[in-house]
Amino acid sequence: MKPDAAKMRSSGLSSLPASRNEAGSENDEEPPGSPVSSEPPPSPPPLSSPTPRLTVVPFFRSRTPSSPRATAFRRAHFPAATEKEWNDWQWQVRNRIRSLEQLERMIVLSDSERRAVLQAQAKLPLGITPYFMSLISREDPADPLRRTVIPTLEEFVASPGEDDDPLSEEHQSPVRGLVHRYPDRVLLLVLDFCSTYCRYCTRSRIVGHGAIYPSRSRLEQAIEYIRRTPAVRDVLISGGDPLTLNDERLAWLLSRLRAVPHVEIIRIGTKIPAVLPQRITPALVRMLRHYHPLWMSLHFTHPAECTPEAMRACERLANAGIPLGSQTVLLKGINDSVPVMKDLCQRLLRMRVRPYYLYQCDPITGSAHFRTPVRRGLEILEGLRGHTSGYAVPTFVVDAPGGGGKIPLMPNGVAGREGGDLLLRNFRGRTCRYPDVFGEPEN
Repeated sequence: MKPDAAKMRSSGLSSLPASRNEAGSENDEEPPGSPVSSEPPPSPPPLSSPTPRLTVVPFFRSRTPSSPRATAFRRAHFPAATEKEWNDWQWQVRNRIRSLEQLERMIVLSDSERRAVLQAQAKLPLGITPYFMSLISREDPADPLRRTVIPTLEEFVASPGEDDDPLSEEHQSPVRGLVHRYPDRVLLLVLDFCSTYCRYCTRSRIVGHGAIYPSRSRLEQAIEYIRRTPAVRDVLISGGDPLTLNDERLAWLLSRLRAVPHVEIIRIGTKIPAVLPQRITPALVRMLRHYHPLWMSLHFTHPAECTPEAMRACERLANAGIPLGSQTVLLKGINDSVPVMKDLCQRLLRMRVRPYYLYQCDPITGSAHFRTPVRRGLEILEGLRGHTSGYAVPTFVVDAPGGGGKIPLMPNGVAGREGGDLLLRNFRGRTCRYPDVFGEPEN
């Protein structure tokens, strides 16, 4: 169901109701409105390149025509839309692909995909921006990007050890929509809407169902908790995707958090540069730079997401002084190889994004087809370490079930000791000696 046009045009926080029944409905899945951006981003990758070649776009270029691939996709499936509309992030949100009928006009669905789409709304809804849809293979169900956003029947199979809330966020939530797990930082879930839904989402139990609405009253309760908890110095804003809020609502939230004296750092977790780069407008970054120190945790999964549009979005954020880090989920058959991960991490560096975390996929219900053995993540780290820039090597972590927090894992570089020498294994597998004369000898 498309949102009311007036709702999409509304831009002020005053349009938020003071209170609301947060049980939600299909209408609730739509985001609050936002101003329309008049500046289109760079073009998507050419049709002939499955993993696009990254092109540096000068920061002063204000308008870049769409690529042949994007233009062909728009003309085939949105013939009434102009290029200006295609490059308007609100148009992208309003025209998300959300039904079986839309999908069948755009790609050749497998039987598993077709049957899963009919069931998906009861679990994690289907939602894909036209921009991201233009990057997906029409014919190949094994296409990496396609697998991340189009459901299959495998996600309805529950396996041992899986849980709807594997990280026990609900049990560490003193205020609705706020998770306090670590002593000095909190996670603030602003809303449950995403422009594009990832099928491996840790919060699929709530995302897309209207369960968390960004009402003023609820957010004020969360901010009041932060205000009366002086140990909190770091607030991570997430959801859903907080950048689907309009500029004014987001500015209100950031200003309220900045007014808390002990909040030193604000972080925003978002996948917008990968799935809706049109959202990163000059107006947005001008607003964000008022609330430093501000950091962003981006979510890139595969090299094919590193398009010229994504680069332009990250460039704008970086030029505004916002440090960017990517949190990538290790996914079976999608990015679980050294060549793919190396390509992704090196592309991210060229986009001025630091590969930060490589996550072992959380054991959410129905995720077995996405999860790899933990040893695969360690093998990938070994394949990266010493073979690419240190900045391109993320930290591999398991977010421990039951709310245990992130636990970093590293390949074992210590091979043992001989007298006062520590024996170390380097990236080529060669044993090196370090004169650890002050170390404790092993018994």
